[in-house]
Amino acid sequence: MSVKIAALNSADSAGEVEVSEDVFGREYNEALIHQLATKTMAGLRSGTKAQKNRSAVSGGGAKPWKQKGAGRARSGTIRSPLWRGGGATFAAQPRSFEQKLNKKMYRAGIRSILSELVRQNRLTASLDIMPTTPKTKELVAKLKELGKSRILIIADELDENLYLSSRNIVNLEITTAKELDPVMLIAAENIIATPAALKSIEAQLL
Repeated sequence: MSVKIAALNSADSAGEVEVSEDVFGREYNEALIHQLATKTMAGLRSGTKAQKNRSAVSGGGAKPWKQKGAGRARSGTIRSPLWRGGGATFAAQPRSFEQKLNKKMYRAGIRSILSELVRQNRLTASLDIMPTTPKTKELVAKLKELGKSRILIIADELDENLYLSSRNIVNLEITTAKELDPVMLIAAENIIATPAALKSIEAQLL
């Protein structure tokens, strides 16, 4: 199968790049894609919420008063959760929200997403999307000619000119073929990849 190569100087296609049917021609698997997106977003959660329990609060090493004869309720430490300044009863602790997903399932999910993007004509290739200078106006002009919105650019390698020229553009994300993010792929309305990036993706997923 093939993916169209968009031309920046005309509305016509500049040709096509041949890609593997096994990567870009798979069936849509909604359940697997949902699981993949959930895993990705769960892994982004910090999980750093923390509170001090009675063992983590400083002080309270000595018994406040003797067990019997003081006329008050017995108490073992001033850092009890019942006391002001004491530890939390069920203190929150740092945790990891990461979910496990087999490599085969991960690759199958990415293949399913890419295939659906091709079917919806949301994935195109471009030979000259990479800017030659680190100036934002050059990249803006290239994107304007394509007439796209909410774009994800996939490059074979992160180019300095692309990084610097894309920082101030709204609704534009950049990534490399080795750092494909399923949530990025789903969220983008249109994806522009270099032919080299498509071949790199194909090699990773075969």
